[in-house]
Formats: sequence, C-alpha cells, structure tokens
Amino acid sequence: MTGTASARLVRRTDGVRPMADDREEFTRLTAVYRPELLVHCYRMLGSIHDAEDLVQETYLRAWRAYDRFEGRSSLRVWLYRIATNACLTALRHRSTRLLPSGLAGPSEDPEQPLVLARPGVEWLEPLADPAVIAATRGSVRLALISALQHLPPRQRAVLILRDVLVWRASEVAELLDTTTAAVNSALQRARSQLEREAPREEEVAEPAEPEHRRLIDRYATAFEQADIDGLLRLLREDVALEMPPHLTWFRGREAVGRFIGSRVLGGPGVNRMVPTTANGQPAFAVYRREEDGLHHAHGLQVVTVTSTGIARIVTFLEPDLLTAFGLSPTLSPRRPPA
Repeated sequence: MTGTASARLVRRTDGVRPMADDREEFTRLTAVYRPELLVHCYRMLGSIHDAEDLVQETYLRAWRAYDRFEGRSSLRVWLYRIATNACLTALRHRSTRLLPSGLAGPSEDPEQPLVLARPGVEWLEPLADPAVIAATRGSVRLALISALQHLPPRQRAVLILRDVLVWRASEVAELLDTTTAAVNSALQRARSQLEREAPREEEVAEPAEPEHRRLIDRYATAFEQADIDGLLRLLREDVALEMPPHLTWFRGREAVGRFIGSRVLGGPGVNRMVPTTANGQPAFAVYRREEDGLHHAHGLQVVTVTSTGIARIVTFLEPDLLTAFGLSPTLSPRRPPA
C-alpha cells in the first residue's frame, strides 16, 4: 500500500461516514482481494452461494468500518478478519454441508431404489473455477473441502489460515482474538482429524498431463458410447460414486460398474459429456437426450483422476448448476461428419 493511501486510510478519526471519494478509494484498494476471499469463504462454508453472500457481507461491513481502519495490519489481513468472523457467525446457524459418504455407508446393492436424504440436508457444492484457483487448486479439491466440513468451525478456520494461507500462529491468534497457544492446540487437533477424513496425497497423485488428458477423453467417450467395459477399465478397484441429493452411494468397481451399466448409461448417444473444471479438477456437464431429441442438462460430474485410474465420481444432480459454469441448459443434436 502506498504512503498516500495509508495516510488517507488513517486520517478519519472523527466517526464521520466516508464520503464519495472514500468509496472510490475503498473499491479500488479492496477489489483485488475479492476472488481470494470468495475461495476462503467457500473453504469455510462448502457452498459457493453462501460464500458469495458472505463476501458481500464482508465488503459491506468493511465499508461501514472503513473510516475506523487505522492501518495497524494490512488491508488484506483486515478483510480476512472480517470475512472469517462473518463465516464463523454464519456457521452457528447453518448445518454442515457434506457429501453422501459423510452421512452413511456405501450401498451394497446397485439394484435397490436410490434413497433421498431427509428434508433439510444441505449438500457440499462444487466450485466453478475463478482465476485464483490456478494458484490454489490443491486447496480447493472436492475431497479436501469435504474433509474440512467435518472440523468444528474454529478449528476449520485455524487450519485454513495456518496450513492453506500459511499465516503465522500469532497472526491467526490476533484475527480470532485468542492466544497463540490456543491456535497451536486447535491446529494440532484439526490436523489429526483431517488425516482421518482426507485421502492421502499419494492416493490422489495425478498422472502426467498427456496421460491425464487421454484418460479423461477415454472416460467421456466410453460414457457417451455406453461402453461399460471400456469404462470399467478406467476405474480403480476402490472407486467411489456419489450422487447428491441421493443419500445412496457406491464403492468398488463391481458395484459402481453394475449401477452405471444398468441405470445410467442407457444406450449410445443418450448421454453427452461436455468437459469443464470444478474445484481445480476435471469435470463434465452431463446432458441426457429427451423425447424432443435435444440433450438437456442433467448434472455435473466431478472426477478424481489418479495415476492408477479414476478414484471418485461425484455427480451433482442439479441441472441448474451448469448455469454457474457458463454452460447451456440444452444441446442441439450433433451434426454428422461431412
């Protein structure tokens, strides 16, 4: 921050609300932090919609207090303090967002009807990739965001600030109005629980880019062509399939293959797979052909690709999600090759 900007930030001590020129200055100085604050709130809440609301609230609170900001910390730290406290307040009144695997064990019978979760259950949401994800993709992977939601809110905040944002313990203590010893204790407990919830790094190690791309392309082709044998060859033995809002989920190549083969694929051309990314991972917008001959939005698949095959498929069965990813609700029939 420049000396002039710093001087302007500390000059208001009379309690008078900032004027129009202050608003322009506030917007100019704080706008750069909005993308990373959005991701921070998403890590805390597990919902991009809730995160957007909390970032909006953060900027409203910051604007109202802007005349009292004295520059004892950086503007970025000040905004993170407001955002983190806003998230902690919100989490007192909201249920934890999880995936089906966080609520029940896997189903053993792919032929049984799917079970919807009880009313009121709120699911983890995928994140459309803002520009900031390019530098933070490892810290927004779906499995990590899911594991974070199992932590108590303050432990969650401590772990994110210490291990993801790499803040010093003293900085986190000041932000949370607590002691350094309390921060270190909370971090130790959070790391211990996260080790139980999150997959080990070697389990999610991705293959080299060319192999990664070939595997994803083969997966999409097998899905569109209803090639269950080709699909099975791409799945790990311990692959998991989750489908919120259904509570039912499956683990293991045999169970996942039986379910997809008998109840998902249909026939060649029934499904269209449009590649995108979510949470820094490969994803597909899934479209299904309906009676009008068009392919209509069906949901979003987020795929975990490892060096030994596809380890997890999370299909969010919410067609409206595709709008957030900038995708069309319908696809016209493909033209035959010339």
